[in-house]
Amino acid sequence: MPRSQKDLIAGAVFVAFGLAFAITAWSYDIGTALRMGPGYFPILLGSLLVLLGVGIAIEGRLRGAAPPAGPIPWRAIILLTAAVLFFGFTVRRLGLAPALFGAVLLAAFSSKRTTIVMAFVMAAGLSAVCILIFVELLGLPLPLIGPWLRF
Repeated sequence: MPRSQKDLIAGAVFVAFGLAFAITAWSYDIGTALRMGPGYFPILLGSLLVLLGVGIAIEGRLRGAAPPAGPIPWRAIILLTAAVLFFGFTVRRLGLAPALFGAVLLAAFSSKRTTIVMAFVMAAGLSAVCILIFVELLGLPLPLIGPWLRF
């Protein structure tokens, strides 16, 4: 039976992440639908990821022959991972605005089609929108500028 290699790999990744979240959250109190514990939502999301991954893999197995997966986009994988890590490691020390700007800038360069100007515009725009939503509208106590940048 013909298989789509990309769909099988994507399905396996979804199943792996879903199982990892659900198994990790199983040690937390689950609670009920009306009184959710800290493990309820991760188990629910992990289960949905597993179901979605199985569905994608089944579709890939049933679909006609597809082209091979092709080369692995290492640039995108490395820069997107670096963006998440940069934000996580610097948000408390640099502050929300510079950490967001740097993370979006790194993520923007994961595409070969992004120009320098476009990357800076995206970083500035997304940083402004996130600050507006999380700090101004939701009132989260996140410092815009951290101790590393204060004089």
